[in-house]
Amino acid sequence: MKHHVLLIGLVWPEPNSSAAGVRIVQLIQSFLEKDYTVSFACSAARGEFSYPLENLGVNCYTIVLNSSSFDSFVQGLAPTMVVFDRYITEEYYGWRVSENCPNALRILDSEDLHCLRKARQKAVKEQRVFCLEDLLVEDTAKREIASILRCDITWIISEYEMEVLDNVFKIDKAILYYLPMWVDSKTIVNSSFIDKSNFSFIGNFLHEPNWDAVLYLKKEIWPIIRKQLPQAELHVFGAYPSQKVLDLHNPKEGFMVKGRAEKVTQVFENTRVFLAPLRFGAGIKGKLIEAMVHGVPSVTNPIGAESMHGELPWNGCIEQEVQAFADAAVELYNDTQKWQVAVENGSKILETRFTKRDNAFITKLEELYLELEVHRKQNFLGNLLQHQQFQATKFMSKWIESKNRTNE
Repeated sequence: MKHHVLLIGLVWPEPNSSAAGVRIVQLIQSFLEKDYTVSFACSAARGEFSYPLENLGVNCYTIVLNSSSFDSFVQGLAPTMVVFDRYITEEYYGWRVSENCPNALRILDSEDLHCLRKARQKAVKEQRVFCLEDLLVEDTAKREIASILRCDITWIISEYEMEVLDNVFKIDKAILYYLPMWVDSKTIVNSSFIDKSNFSFIGNFLHEPNWDAVLYLKKEIWPIIRKQLPQAELHVFGAYPSQKVLDLHNPKEGFMVKGRAEKVTQVFENTRVFLAPLRFGAGIKGKLIEAMVHGVPSVTNPIGAESMHGELPWNGCIEQEVQAFADAAVELYNDTQKWQVAVENGSKILETRFTKRDNAFITKLEELYLELEVHRKQNFLGNLLQHQQFQATKFMSKWIESKNRTNE
């Protein structure tokens, strides 16, 4: 059977701006490799840096939020599989897909566990240690877990998040599938210590953990590094920098805010050590994968390296405390032998954990599609949440649509 996959995006993908954009394009390319018909729909406006999906052969549509026009759209499209980009998109459109295409396989691409990221962020703001019990009182968790339960299967990008869903939320493993990011082994770069200088960081500044990391570098970590390496510079790249980010630029301190990088190679071609002190966050860190791909060691903390390297040695150093982090960065910057070992460790991590070898996740979808009725019967909590008395998002959407008509 030739499947038709509809991906509903929260935004139009920008792979040069974020790991989320890379992820969506990877998924699309995998479906196209299987000769599926692929459609992408989004209610957000396209930006200057949106990826030209049409060039891949993807059918692209602009849809309207909180509008019954989506009902006729999805009925006419008649997809056999629907992928929701993050739980928010499932809240918007999941019930409409369920009503208008009841036999379509509903897939949630979580990107990362938003509730985990937000609970960690709250702990940082409150200057306390995060604990897993925080998730049980996090409002986002209630919405996100409900979305996971309503879908037939959810892609989880991180092994740690698989454990959280199992141990904390007791989610049936039959509706979860571990699907990390991947890299093309042909793109891995051989680099040289002698040809590189300076430090770097990159991150989309619409993503709160990245702003926090840059501010943390500026105030706490970089002054220690700069004192030991007075000629070194830290180059900060990232899409959508606000004025408060740009205001951190200070050549006298070697703190250079560069803004958007046209290509990721621009970031790493002159970087000797990549810094990523991520005090909160979730998922897999695309910036750290890119550092490995470009042959650049990194210094990060446990959250940054979470679910990245398994039992393998890290491609650099993992440090929690400020002084230890800065000292590790300086040592890695100065020591050719340690630097080279770190680069080799990164290559092993990529080869072992992030090199795509097949499309097993699509095979799983095809199997689920053939046994969808039985699969759904076994997901009792999902059926419970589909019941109309629990569909608050559905009736809120209908109310908004009615209100919009009244105001026209």
